[in-house]
Amino acid sequence: MTRILLTHTPSARKNWYGEKALQNLAELGELALREQESAWSDAELLSAAESCDIIVADRATPIPDSVFERADKLLAVVRCAMDVRNIDIDAASRNGVVVTRAGPGFSLSVSEWIIGQMVNLARHIPDYMLAYRDGRVPEPVMGQQLSGKTAGIIGFGHIGRTVAPVLESMGLRVLVNDPYISVEVGRVEQVEFDDLLQQSDFIICLAVSNEETAGLMNASAFERMKSGAYFINPSRGELVDEEALEDALQSGSLAGAALDVGKDHDNYPSLTLAQRCDVIATPHIGGMSPEAVSYQALQTVEQVRHILDGVVPDGALNADAASRMCSLIAKER
Repeated sequence: MTRILLTHTPSARKNWYGEKALQNLAELGELALREQESAWSDAELLSAAESCDIIVADRATPIPDSVFERADKLLAVVRCAMDVRNIDIDAASRNGVVVTRAGPGFSLSVSEWIIGQMVNLARHIPDYMLAYRDGRVPEPVMGQQLSGKTAGIIGFGHIGRTVAPVLESMGLRVLVNDPYISVEVGRVEQVEFDDLLQQSDFIICLAVSNEETAGLMNASAFERMKSGAYFINPSRGELVDEEALEDALQSGSLAGAALDVGKDHDNYPSLTLAQRCDVIATPHIGGMSPEAVSYQALQTVEQVRHILDGVVPDGALNADAASRMCSLIAKER
């Protein structure tokens, strides 16, 4: 019988996989579930994986070369996320193991988070809420209307293409910087990076995290931003020099920031920034809605089903290297 390892911790299974997907996955084979909340060592992961045919992996669990070299039964690693940077795909390919990933089912949820935080920053809503919750009557402070402002989007992927039309419908001018695509959406203006920094009242960082974009928002970038602007990062912590961001906030050149990611554990915002009064921080929950979670989890179930049927899934990243899967199917036929 097919044995499937689900690497999500108990809490991650509840929050990031869901009962429906779990039940559907159990119909495809014998499930091996992780029962500890602490991080697995490579040895513990290998021990769990050695008897399995398929690994359905959460975003936080690395899959190193040792798993592909020593888990002889392994046919596929199915990532329940888009981020595969901590999976050794070269080692998977050398050993004939297919690696897949889920699609961007979180675009709507993250877009809602972005718009909500723009309103919170511009209107000081969390400050009022916390004061009232603490039993104090806050002094009203003049806020800003979003309509008429300029939003700059760095990186025009799935989330950027989702949130841009919404911002336009709210009366904002939308600028985009992405050197790898041609932007043709509504009245969105594609501009150079410097122009976006200098003209935007809200900068939304949605660039892909890689070696080229590491530290993209550094001291120089923050210095070139419009005075009194806001910085929003729902993408990856590696994109931002946190000391430079803190300096920009401390100097008053930036009015505030909203962060769903940072350089703390599991890409959380750092406490140093999160504790500032001019920062709204959340623990990487931009895509944490039942709809978004269910989308990706159910996609992994479909990918496992395809693999067991001998079909390389659409989400495969190394389809040409799926020799173990193809050999098994050929043998069974």
